[in-house]
Amino acid sequence: MENLVKFVQDEFIERKDLPKFSAGDTITVYYEIKEGEKSRTQFFRGVVLQLRGTGHTKTFTIRKMSGGIGVERIFPVNLPAIQKIEINKQGAVRRKRIFYFRELTGKKARIKEARRK
Repeated sequence: MENLVKFVQDEFIERKDLPKFSAGDTITVYYEIKEGEKSRTQFFRGVVLQLRGTGHTKTFTIRKMSGGIGVERIFPVNLPAIQKIEINKQGAVRRKRIFYFRELTGKKARIKEARRK
C-alpha cells in the first residue's frame, strides 16, 4: 500500500524548485489568489517558525506582524498557487521550531543574521 501511495505522489504531484530555507529565515512567498474569474498575485513576508513533514506533505509556517497583531500562515511546499519564494534574510537560530518567538516583542524579537558562506 505504501508503494502505491508513493507512486501516485511521484507521478501526479509536480515538484517545484524552491530555495533552501530554515527556521529563523525571513522569506517572501508570492502566491496566486483567484477571486471569481480574476486572479492576482499576493505576497506574505515574515519569519519562518518551522518546517514540518517530509516529501510531498512538507509544510512551513510563517509569522508576520500586521498592525501590532501577529499573523501566522501555513503553506504546503507543493501548493500549486505558490509562484516563487524569495529569501530576504538568513537568520541564526539554534532550534528548528522557534515557537518562543511568538511571545517576544520589541528589540527581543529580532533575529541575528547568519553569516554568509
